[in-house]
Amino acid sequence: MKTLFIGAGSMAYALMSGALKAGVLMNEKVHVTNRANQERLNEIVHEFGVRHVEHDSPYDVVILAMKPKDFHEAADSIRTHLSRDTVVISVLAGITMEHISDKLSFNGAIARAMPNTSAAMGKSATAVSFNRYLSDSQKEWTTALFQSVGTAVEVAEEQLDLITALSGSGPAYIYYVAELLKNAAVELGLQEELAKSLVTQTIAGASAMLEESGLEARELRRNVTSPGGTTEAGITTLEDYQVRDAFFQCVSSAKNRSEVLGKELKKQSLKK
Repeated sequence: MKTLFIGAGSMAYALMSGALKAGVLMNEKVHVTNRANQERLNEIVHEFGVRHVEHDSPYDVVILAMKPKDFHEAADSIRTHLSRDTVVISVLAGITMEHISDKLSFNGAIARAMPNTSAAMGKSATAVSFNRYLSDSQKEWTTALFQSVGTAVEVAEEQLDLITALSGSGPAYIYYVAELLKNAAVELGLQEELAKSLVTQTIAGASAMLEESGLEARELRRNVTSPGGTTEAGITTLEDYQVRDAFFQCVSSAKNRSEVLGKELKKQSLKK
């Protein structure tokens, strides 16, 4: 598949790296363009052995990986790379497939995906939605693209704002918890590097248990929470401080913000 990445940021880098290693993409068939940072563009071309964009040339796949706010300005140039058989794949938060279709004047195959930054480590949790124009083989290829950087599941597009809040933003929530645990340990007397090492391995181990044990998080938590023990004391304090409600509001607020950003981007487009 002759593929064009529009944007050369961290998500484009992660997708390109994973897909090339997995054989989903071939170096000689991958092209990339970037609006502003020419140095970054040249680094990617050199590192992966891919090519600069072929101007006004149609592609089998066009991956929209620029900043969402730059999509409208780029729409005219994107159209020159589309044919009736092109698959447009968007990783732009908040921009619907219908809006992409309208802005590009493109009544063809569009997929919208929400990976997260763990794609750089091959550990992304990606949700993908498809419009009605993709063939089964195009769906399979698109899913394989995102599976090359982690796991990928198909969802209804209406769920993507919530998934953006959950797994798209989710790594930041875990980093925040890690930051707070480390800071608490340091304040209570542990050396910073030791605290960091212990917190990092604790989270890695817990993640592995969630993935490999086959048990629900609730059950795993209960298994290490002995009555009257240290873990129960910690969990009780979290409950007293309403951390459960705080996490609900965290995800809810992020979901609402994703919805608002999408509406704002659409309004900006209509004004132009």
